[in-house]
Amino acid sequence: MVRANGAVSLRELARVVQTSEVTVRRDVRALEAEGLLDRRHGGAVLPGGFTRESGFPQKSHLAAAEKTAIADVAASLVEEGEAVVVGAGTTTQELARRLARVPGLTVVTNSLLVAQALAHANRVEVVMTGGTLRGSNYALVGSGAEQSLQGLRVSRAFLSGSGLTAERGLSTSNMLSASVDRALVQAAAEVVVLADHTKLGTDTMFQTVPTDVMTRLVTDEPPPHDDRAATELQALADQGVQITVAGAAASGGGDGMMGRRPRRDSPLPVQRRGGPTAQLRAAGILPEPQAERARVADMRRR
Repeated sequence: MVRANGAVSLRELARVVQTSEVTVRRDVRALEAEGLLDRRHGGAVLPGGFTRESGFPQKSHLAAAEKTAIADVAASLVEEGEAVVVGAGTTTQELARRLARVPGLTVVTNSLLVAQALAHANRVEVVMTGGTLRGSNYALVGSGAEQSLQGLRVSRAFLSGSGLTAERGLSTSNMLSASVDRALVQAAAEVVVLADHTKLGTDTMFQTVPTDVMTRLVTDEPPPHDDRAATELQALADQGVQITVAGAAASGGGDGMMGRRPRRDSPLPVQRRGGPTAQLRAAGILPEPQAERARVADMRRR
């Protein structure tokens, strides 16, 4: 699976082979010791994955359910009549599909897939950048794209990437894509990063959004016992990034939209007792195990 897709999440591996994530994690550790793959937080990549970038078809199947939940939450941040920029990526494509329902919206993008998702939205105006087409992710890059963004000002930028750490912020493995993403950031008053748990703790070559520029991170709940991902979330929160975890609240009542949960609009408090995951639970960002089991059982019944 890693050879075919370039990267894979532990959740997906556990689902395919019908075993627990604990077993999968142990086997992935053994495969890494043999030099067959490199572990990443919540998943694994081919050796040398620091500079390798998977193609769009491979990315679209990785953490698909998590990206859907993240897109639901991100869409709830956008109000009628706003002007936003949306970068390239599989998660931002999911966001665009939901933005098609927001009336009076103006979306500036360098992504053909984002534009395609909004093409038939009668009440949404789509503004494309110029640039050279990069076929691997269907995005416009280069000086033409960057120049078309000069002088632009919008309320929010929604960006994804290849990796996210508290030390360097959001990063990507392609220089041209990184340069355009930085131009998108410069055009926005607020920067919202969309990153699923497989990207937490992963560092790639080119920085796009430094941590001190990030306004908010929308992510999904890390797998149980993944304290490294939880540590990264806590470190981001300690630096003032607002953390929104899709599906973190226990189900029951609500508006029925997957991932549309109450948002946390202030940094997490620094907890002094327990591990990173326990600290996030105590802060109210991650659900208690009993509540999460009830939520999963309810989803399966549906």
